[in-house]
Amino acid sequence: MKINKVALLIAFAVASVLFLEVAAHADEANQLTKITFNQPIEIPGQILPAGTYLFQLADPNDLNVVHIFNAEGTRLYATLQTVTAERRQPTGNTALVLAERSEGRPETLVKWFYPGNTSGHELVYPKQEEQQLAQDRQQTIVANQAAQAGD
Repeated sequence: MKINKVALLIAFAVASVLFLEVAAHADEANQLTKITFNQPIEIPGQILPAGTYLFQLADPNDLNVVHIFNAEGTRLYATLQTVTAERRQPTGNTALVLAERSEGRPETLVKWFYPGNTSGHELVYPKQEEQQLAQDRQQTIVANQAAQAGD
């Protein structure tokens, strides 16, 4: 009887480790990232209220389309076109580039970098807005997966 209990515990431990590794790889493949904003943030076509959101690739084989969901992943807020953005040094954490806008407008999300990657996602805005964003002061926020952005 003791042998069966020990074998069962070992099998459960091995299965747990294998499940965790698969989940971690799935997150890397679709770049699933949980981000909490403590103030509203503008994205193409809308303003997201302060809160927690899940960012992920719509398709791991297409790095130029990003989905933004609510924290539970049950409501899709946006499907966004992106272009590849590069940075010199990767960080171990999520990095966001935000543009400070004129008085009364929330900061605008310009780029999102998944932890450890030098390539990221630059959100595509209409041409006129893109030109204005290029002139606005931009800041890079480096935070862990559940950190606050937009301070």
